[in-house]
Amino acid sequence: MTSASVHPFEHLTPQALLDALDPAGFRGDGRVLQLNSYENRVFQVRLEDASAVVVKFYRPERWTDAQILEEHAFALELTAAEVPVIAPVPMADGQTLAHTVIAGQPFRFAVYASRSGHGPELDDPQTLSWMGRFIGRMHSVGISRAFSARRTLNPSTYGHAARDVIVALGLIPEDLAPAWVRACDAALTVIDDTFSNHPPSLLRVHGDCHPGNILWREQGPHVVDLDDACMGPAVQDLWMLLSGSRPTMQAQLATVLAGYRQFMDFDPRELALIEPLRSLRMIHHSAWLAQRWHDPAFPAAFPWFGSTAYWREQTAQLHEQLQAMSEPPLVLQRLDD
Repeated sequence: MTSASVHPFEHLTPQALLDALDPAGFRGDGRVLQLNSYENRVFQVRLEDASAVVVKFYRPERWTDAQILEEHAFALELTAAEVPVIAPVPMADGQTLAHTVIAGQPFRFAVYASRSGHGPELDDPQTLSWMGRFIGRMHSVGISRAFSARRTLNPSTYGHAARDVIVALGLIPEDLAPAWVRACDAALTVIDDTFSNHPPSLLRVHGDCHPGNILWREQGPHVVDLDDACMGPAVQDLWMLLSGSRPTMQAQLATVLAGYRQFMDFDPRELALIEPLRSLRMIHHSAWLAQRWHDPAFPAAFPWFGSTAYWREQTAQLHEQLQAMSEPPLVLQRLDD
């Protein structure tokens, strides 16, 4: 393998990581464990004082410094409001973002306290209510000001741009591409119309609030990753807590919103955006995989991406979403209804 074909993340050896951390004020004792992460590279590092930190190396060229620092500022703002978020730890220079060069490659990283926990049990109504309260508290901070550098979640950024990336990269088998494009374009037409007919208010949201990004401890939920924080509708942080049949999701929604509305008002018109947002996530996820296919970690972790079966399934799911988006949205109900 030539140096030109080495992905930048492959330079993050344990010794290189420890050498980068030392001037930042964190002296490792040599024990380094790589944690599960694909977008960035994340490591748990044991320090000489017997404590541990988590070090997050950002994917090169994904975010600007300003966008990363807005993520950090939001996390620190949430922490100051006693919303349980694992925020970045200041380094030796007092900053939360460090720059380093490893094997000639520029990297940026942040350091966090190491916390253990498990995913939330979303089949438990008490957990769903707690999650609603937690997200309501997060949004009560998020609505206080706007991001100026981070992106906005809308049909253009998460849908049309993603669709164009997929087509341009040419990773869909030639015989399947026309069917996927037709299904995607039909879905985007419905999504555009729905967002136009139900324009949401925007606030700072987590953006990717699925159970894997929630760390559950005895004290309740903690957010462990704000990497996708953006300006978006409130319902973006709520709909990924719902699953199952329509009656099941209706009951889950009532429980989540009962907790959420203790801290934040909720506009019921945003319920019409749930299935369009699900569709946008599908399209955006395919584009995310396509854009990172040169990273060796992605073919190893997602070997099915790009296969005939994958794109047939994606096309079928888009047709299912077209049907779902044609049905009446979930409704706002009280728990005793």
